[in-house]
Amino acid sequence: MTGNISGVSLGPGEPELITLKALKALQEADVIYCPGTQAKSRARDILEALPIKMDRVRLFHVPMSKDRTLANQAYDVICTEIADLVATGKNVAITAEGDSGFYSSVNYMFDKLAGMGLPVSTIAGVPAFIAAGAISGLHIVKQEEKLVVLPGIVTAEELATLLTDGHVVVVIMKLSQCTEEIHRFMQANRQHEFHYYENVGTINELHSTDYENISQKDYPYFSLMIIRPGKQLA
Repeated sequence: MTGNISGVSLGPGEPELITLKALKALQEADVIYCPGTQAKSRARDILEALPIKMDRVRLFHVPMSKDRTLANQAYDVICTEIADLVATGKNVAITAEGDSGFYSSVNYMFDKLAGMGLPVSTIAGVPAFIAAGAISGLHIVKQEEKLVVLPGIVTAEELATLLTDGHVVVVIMKLSQCTEEIHRFMQANRQHEFHYYENVGTINELHSTDYENISQKDYPYFSLMIIRPGKQLA
């Protein structure tokens, strides 16, 4: 008897944004792995608002660092646990905020489990920047425009190059990793349309286009920005 493994995307934070397929997978899972600690877990907050049995949820903590050695060691331990569960016929769900295939750290686990010959499937979810556009009524891309999504490893010069031709819209995730570069870019390129978001999909969500504020503030981890190109100044 062999169980299955589902990578379940939870969406950006609002419980109602989870898909019906994802909810069904959670309800059918014998064990649900959820990133976070007892003190803090946005993924657990979503799960608690859903019609599922919370006694099936197991929290796991992964060290946050650019050096992924300790994180990967933690994932290895969890993957071994999951392999043992699946071997006894248990169905396992591994949750991820947003979409599990979009800048999601749990992909290391999916790759490792698949490499162990275990049955792994993933369920799509709503990425944070798509939800961000919806809460602010923003038409993110129009007609022939191109969309570029960047992690928080970007320079002011790279942004200037991308936005020069006027047909590229830029999404930047994890702004806390590039705060100074975004400030520098905004101060030299005020002509663009800047949409700033925090905590999308939660009761604390924020959308702002206040240039003076967002060009100077410290960005928290759960923040993103959508930049639409403006007319080049003479």
